[in-house]
Amino acid sequence: MKTNWLCFLLITATIICGSCNKDTEEEVFQRNLVEITAYLEDNGLQAINTPSGLHVIVEGTGDGTNPTATSTVTVEYAGYLIDGSQFDASPNATFPLQNVIQGWTEGIPYFERGGNGKLLIPARLGYGQNGSGSIPGGSVLIFDVRLIDYTN
Repeated sequence: MKTNWLCFLLITATIICGSCNKDTEEEVFQRNLVEITAYLEDNGLQAINTPSGLHVIVEGTGDGTNPTATSTVTVEYAGYLIDGSQFDASPNATFPLQNVIQGWTEGIPYFERGGNGKLLIPARLGYGQNGSGSIPGGSVLIFDVRLIDYTN
């Protein structure tokens, strides 16, 4: 009986201590902002900083019209982690902006049809603290994007 009680206490303490070491969403967000700022400085880039923490770099202008957060867009893109490792790419992907990560929903409308640039997305606007597939939790995402076309 003593052994069962001792095992119970050890398991409970392990669970409690393990959850104490997990960073809060705000701590991850603040760390992401430091990573994004360092990336921008290291690469000599200027970005539009949104209140949500998204950073947008418009590199090439298009025809002067922009999609909205409810548009269906066609884009060419490549996605990278902050260390430069690529996790995804497509030369021609079409999807409704309401069905993707928040960083895309908020960021793609900064680009005009035919325009291109970068989205630097903190984890809370991407895949959060849990990650997705090959993307680790808490990761800053960087997307090179070109807005090919859109419909409203």
